Amino acid sequence: MAGNSFGTLFRITTFGESHGVALGVVIDGCPPGITLDLDFMRNEMQRRKPGQSKLVTQRKEEDEFEILSGVFEGVTTGTPIGMIIRNSDQRSKDYSHLENAYRPSHADYTYDAKYGFRDHRGGGRSSARETAARVLAGSVAKQILLQQHVIIQAYVDAVGDLKLEKPYTELDLSLTETNMVRCPDPDMAEKMINLIAEVKKDGDTIGGTISCVITGTQPGLGDPVFDKLHADLGKAMLSINAAKAFEYGSGFSGTSMRGSAHNDLFAIDPETKKVITTTNHSGGIQGGISNGMDIYFRVGFKPVATILKPQQSINVEGETVQVEGKGRHDACVLPRAVPIVEAMAALVMVDHMLIQKSMA
Repeated sequence: MAGNSFGTLFRITTFGESHGVALGVVIDGCPPGITLDLDFMRNEMQRRKPGQSKLVTQRKEEDEFEILSGVFEGVTTGTPIGMIIRNSDQRSKDYSHLENAYRPSHADYTYDAKYGFRDHRGGGRSSARETAARVLAGSVAKQILLQQHVIIQAYVDAVGDLKLEKPYTELDLSLTETNMVRCPDPDMAEKMINLIAEVKKDGDTIGGTISCVITGTQPGLGDPVFDKLHADLGKAMLSINAAKAFEYGSGFSGTSMRGSAHNDLFAIDPETKKVITTTNHSGGIQGGISNGMDIYFRVGFKPVATILKPQQSINVEGETVQVEGKGRHDACVLPRAVPIVEAMAALVMVDHMLIQKSMA
């Protein structure tokens, strides 16, 4: 199986399965001399872990991690960083009825079509549990970015038809972690929580969108043509389980505007004397290269494919069967996807920072 690695100079490779012994990640290209805050890393893992609220799967994984290499006395050595997260609460029997059946909108059939074999226990490598390794790697990348005063903040801005109408500039993003759905608007958060609870009670699932803002970015990151910064961000986001859409800057709404209204006019900031734009429809990226303004984008997530209702499908013999989700599953992926979006964004930004530095 190919496709387990991501990045160019700051490159990660994840391994492990949802119901295997452990998940893990190897980070290759991390600069030496970075003092790692292990409490920060643990907190990032807590934000993604299952069982953290009534809205998400009740699988009980503490997601404690072990650092195997690349760190000495809390400081990165510049050699590959190996880390693992042991699984402790697998219930493989919950998937025994799916050994020969294909779940609708899952990777079951496509894995069989490609490899002729699959791990039916939670989906194996296709399970969203793999993202624990990404968040762990992202917690390292985030600390590198913080040294450069680059901050990444994601939040839930829509669940089903419930949508925040305010742009991120009018929100207090410090409120994102104050509620279980991770929406920075308390009133809307309560409505979202109630909607997800209602959907869960009905044995169904629901999707929505996550917005992400990157501040403090220097101009000049990214390369024209095939290695555009927004293209790499798009690939990173669409590699996340259940992600179905990506837009940055004005996105699809910008397609209805005229150029005279959409163009971001250049100016000089009177205080910093730096080049700025008077608007930011470009989302901080022009020609595939960062311009120093805030980078912002949205990621759309589908409803979780596993529902606790019977659905018609087929088995490996092509026979019609009924399948129904059992066990512990998310009714909405969004709350736990917020740290995943941030982690993938951090991996992209650190990679491009190192690429730019190598060209200096």
